[in-house]
Amino acid sequence: MTRDGMMIFAGSASPQLTQKICDYLGVRQNQSETIRFSEGNLFVRIKENVRGRRIYLIQSTGAPVNDNFMELLFWIDAFRRASAESITVIVPYFSYAKGDKKDEPRVSIRARVCADAIESAGADRVVTLDIHAPQIQGFFKIPVDDLYAMPVFCKAVRQMKLENLVVVSPDVGFAKKARLFASALKCPLAIGDKERTDHTERADVQEIIGCVEGKTALVVDDFVISGGTLCDVAVKLLEKGAREVHVAVTHGVFSQGALERIQNSPIASLMVTDSIEYPEDHFPSKIRTVSVASLFGEAIRRIHNRESISVLFNTP
Repeated sequence: MTRDGMMIFAGSASPQLTQKICDYLGVRQNQSETIRFSEGNLFVRIKENVRGRRIYLIQSTGAPVNDNFMELLFWIDAFRRASAESITVIVPYFSYAKGDKKDEPRVSIRARVCADAIESAGADRVVTLDIHAPQIQGFFKIPVDDLYAMPVFCKAVRQMKLENLVVVSPDVGFAKKARLFASALKCPLAIGDKERTDHTERADVQEIIGCVEGKTALVVDDFVISGGTLCDVAVKLLEKGAREVHVAVTHGVFSQGALERIQNSPIASLMVTDSIEYPEDHFPSKIRTVSVASLFGEAIRRIHNRESISVLFNTP
């Protein structure tokens, strides 16, 4: 691998994932620091010379969302002002991705505002993971790579050796990616009929479309916040005759009360990636983390060596 000019930095939201990516690539993590002042201001400092270097910055935008997003912009600006040759930002979890359209009067298209800000700050490329609305890639004028966590999850599911599997999408919005899971795992697909009536982060699951009787259900989705929908889907699947319910969700956002709700639900197990970082002992016994470090590491390696990354989208 050609490492000339490569420098990898961590924002304060993604230090563990960054170190795993560096371990995968066999390079050291470069030095930087983030300072939070008492009044809430953020200060970022690059502690190495980056002039003429190709920069890869890893910064997720989980909670506190606004702090982490502003820090991302400050990092991009700092690298640009320090004369970096190029700046590729790795955003494992792209918050505000649900704000992709003006679907009611007098509202902001928040994802477009975020895209404009990242471009204006000086980023040259964005790499993210299972972004909630893929059309957000079109909000940018710079290249955007939206990677899939599916290969990582499929490998983990095969190791679980679940029998008589059916993949379940909790709604029609994720059905296209769920079909890729079903194809990769060589099993049928079912879809939840979900209705959302307000902005309370809860949706009611009305029906399950497809046969799940006697099967082991694997519910797949891009993120979990309150956990209410997943728990409702699990209940509905068991009512329809499923033997047990497992879940694989890319981004574990987890609002207050979500972990307890999932732990006390009929869900047998839930997998999330490390796109959003938590302390090691944060999760209850039903929840485990699978790492996407190798996925991002391979994307960085291929981007840096000017190779195609399309192989990362192939069905495993």
